[in-house]
Amino acid sequence: MAVVNMDLGKESYKIEIERGLLPHIGEKIRKLTKAQKIAVITDNHVQAIYGDKIRESLQQGDFHVRIIEMPAGEENKNIHVLEGVYNELCDFNLSRDDAIVTFSGGVPGDLGGFAAASYMRGVPFFQVPTTILAQIDSSVGGKVAIDLPGGKNLAGAFYQPKGVFIDPDLLDTLPTRYVHDGLAEALKYGCIGDPELFELLENIGSEEDLRNHMEEIILRSVLQKKKFVEEDRYDNGSRQMLNFGHTIGHAIERYFNYSTYTHGEGVAIGMCLLTEQTERLGITEKGTAERVIRAVHHLSLPTSIAVPALELIPQIMHDKKRRGGEITLVVLDKIGKAHLLKVKTSELDKYIVTE
Repeated sequence: MAVVNMDLGKESYKIEIERGLLPHIGEKIRKLTKAQKIAVITDNHVQAIYGDKIRESLQQGDFHVRIIEMPAGEENKNIHVLEGVYNELCDFNLSRDDAIVTFSGGVPGDLGGFAAASYMRGVPFFQVPTTILAQIDSSVGGKVAIDLPGGKNLAGAFYQPKGVFIDPDLLDTLPTRYVHDGLAEALKYGCIGDPELFELLENIGSEEDLRNHMEEIILRSVLQKKKFVEEDRYDNGSRQMLNFGHTIGHAIERYFNYSTYTHGEGVAIGMCLLTEQTERLGITEKGTAERVIRAVHHLSLPTSIAVPALELIPQIMHDKKRRGGEITLVVLDKIGKAHLLKVKTSELDKYIVTE
């Protein structure tokens, strides 16, 4: 088992990574809380496969359990679904002395975490992520949110979990597309801070090889996330480096109403398009874009999009990183090193070329 300590003062917690962890979640959470009730927020896909197992594990920890099931998909990370979750928490009579467990991918993790942050002004919660994307990224660091019609993650909070429990065995039932979706975030970590992780991903030989290296991929990714979160808990400085590929990626997701490209696919395209341009502009070391594109393609992810850049720019204007007439982009110096670049929104077309 690997244990990563997230050092955030009074908000510190542990991230445990171990195969076969799910049956032991109840006893582990019991050591961290005196709660009598636990509400598990999950989606219908995970509930159908693992709902009985998480319930049994938590009951063995002597918790009274309520499963709150939401529909799967980014389009359901909205205020209407959140209201339904609040109503179920009320019906369960959950108190501030009880707890919430988010058990699924990034959507229930984000929405459930925001419910925990805002219900009764804050209820303790734990993350048990079931997708690669959630295990290496969204479950760690305390960003919780829902989407608004105006953009992604526009209503949210910084609210740290009391613990994160990562069981790589849960990935065995994940559709192949969503395995590779999550690997886009791992590749991002390699690009901005861990060149050895990048090399590992660009040299993966098969699905079996990927599975054999999965714990290392998760651990190295979590260690990168830990570094940036500890340096910049509230996303005002260096933590923004974690947004590499996301400015364009979020714009692509929104352009297609979250129905065509997954989050990781959007990020993959964003990393490729931006790095092609920054290399042309002399900002990025020559040959970097080719390596990024080759690695993205190697992981069965898209590298480009048939949408004019001018149609994406209005979507980027909804990005949280925009400040007045400027937006902060994350650009690569070379594989393993990046920096933040403030760009005038009027000059975005220099950095985003899709045709």
